[in-house]
Amino acid sequence: MAGQVGSITERGSTVPVGPGPGSIFELIRKGGAGTRGEILEATGLARMTVAQRVDALLAAGLIREGGSDRSPRGRRPRRLEFNVEHSVVASAAVDTTHTRTALTTLDGTILADVDTDVDVTAGPEKVLPAITSAVQDLLERTGTSAARLSGIGICVPGPIEPRTSRPSQPPIMPGWDAYPIVEHVQEIVDVPVLVENDANAMAIGEYASAYQDSRSICVIKVSTGIGVGIVVDGRVYQGIDGGAGDIGHVRLSGYPDALCQCGARGCLAAVASGRAVATSLAAAGIDAHSGRDVGALLARGDVEAVNLTREAGRVIGEVMASLVCLLNPGVLLMGGALASSPLISGVRETLYPNSPPRATRSLDIGLASLGEDAEIVGMTRTVVDHVFSAEAVDALLTD
Repeated sequence: MAGQVGSITERGSTVPVGPGPGSIFELIRKGGAGTRGEILEATGLARMTVAQRVDALLAAGLIREGGSDRSPRGRRPRRLEFNVEHSVVASAAVDTTHTRTALTTLDGTILADVDTDVDVTAGPEKVLPAITSAVQDLLERTGTSAARLSGIGICVPGPIEPRTSRPSQPPIMPGWDAYPIVEHVQEIVDVPVLVENDANAMAIGEYASAYQDSRSICVIKVSTGIGVGIVVDGRVYQGIDGGAGDIGHVRLSGYPDALCQCGARGCLAAVASGRAVATSLAAAGIDAHSGRDVGALLARGDVEAVNLTREAGRVIGEVMASLVCLLNPGVLLMGGALASSPLISGVRETLYPNSPPRATRSLDIGLASLGEDAEIVGMTRTVVDHVFSAEAVDALLTD
């Protein structure tokens, strides 16, 4: 019966249970079952088969036994849970003016992190060595063996081609187009490396932390640039070549003089991004050069920053109205340096009037809950989904 194949019902769909323990591990990791009895009920596998596969997962340290459930009679069943301390993940969020690198447990809990002041325009030859150096420093600082590093996740502010994991004509990343990020990093740190767009990473992080019951969420990252991460039925939607959600370069009428970093005029990012707001603040004599600077001014309640951010939200809301009509999401979150009440207020002022009532009647609009941690959590989840997939676990336990 060791090779018996059954099925798992998860979120209304039936998923085949493979001949190895990987599918049971995935069921436990994703919360579909927490005891041996629940696994039996969910999969229809023989009791001996479940026992053998659970024992293999326990022996490998991939799962652990937690507390006991209350039982009306007999012995209380022990809970089974994903061992999030089995290994660690290094995640790096590359922004336009700096990079944040963190070491996390497998559920995204940050063990240690560091900010590196390196501009994305310095190119991959400067940014990527800074990341690998930061990873090695974090391992040393936390006393973590390199052998416990299960993977590295890196998100960047530009589209990523899903088939190659390479940047695809990123508008504000000169020198990065088609650059082999994975290969470069693996020359120094020999572990799986996953690369994603920053807004997608933010959306994955928010979904994983608080919105797994939502079929469709959108996260708008408004920092030096603007992008949208889209998660549909638990999967990030990347588009045919990684360009989904790149709304920062939607052309607007009425702004012929707004020059974007991509070289075009009238882009949304040239009008309503953190960089655009910072430019307007600088023209008013206020010291601001980036989205981070605007975020700091908003935190201090600067009146001019508040007014300009609300106006930026109005422009973004007009563009998002089309996206809301197209996707009909249940959740719309604001993230990035400009994420604030003024930004949300501005978005609401134009999104609702420009959308049919049906498209927004079930829409929740709010601030991203993880703040600056969203991209780190999202990249950790991306690495974990890859390194600890059912197929990968089966391969690990049969080697």
